[in-house]
Parts: sequence; structure tokens; C-alpha cells
Amino acid sequence: MRLNSKGQVTIPAQLRRIHGFVEGDEVEVVEDGGSLRIVHAAPDASRGGRIVARMRGRATTTSSTDELMALLRDE
Repeated sequence: MRLNSKGQVTIPAQLRRIHGFVEGDEVEVVEDGGSLRIVHAAPDASRGGRIVARMRGRATTTSSTDELMALLRDE
């Protein structure tokens, strides 16, 4: 891995998947003794919670909640 002229590095895709980093995540670089760690900015949020938060407000529908539930239940 090489640091570019802007001080950026690319986290390999496999490591991003293993550690739950997805595009748009906020991260922090934390000094830990003589090392640096890249961590989620909101460590208490789960990967699913971060995805839901990013998607919130994007869906549109004219169906009511009851109509959607009936569709999901295959009624």
C-alpha cells in the first residue's frame, strides 16, 4: 500500500468487506501508541444501521402501510 501525494491510501476491498466499511462511511484515524488505526466514526452503529441511515428518505411510494404489508405477506 502506498500513500499518495494527498496523504490518502486505498483500503483493500477484502479488508473493507471483512470490517464492514462501505462507500460513504465516516471514518476516523486514531493514534494508538506508535500506530494509526482507521475506525468507524460512529463505532456504536452497526453496518446495517449505517446503511439504513444512508438510505433513509430515498424511497417513494403511494401505497399505504397496510397495502405494503399485504404485498409482503403475499395476501
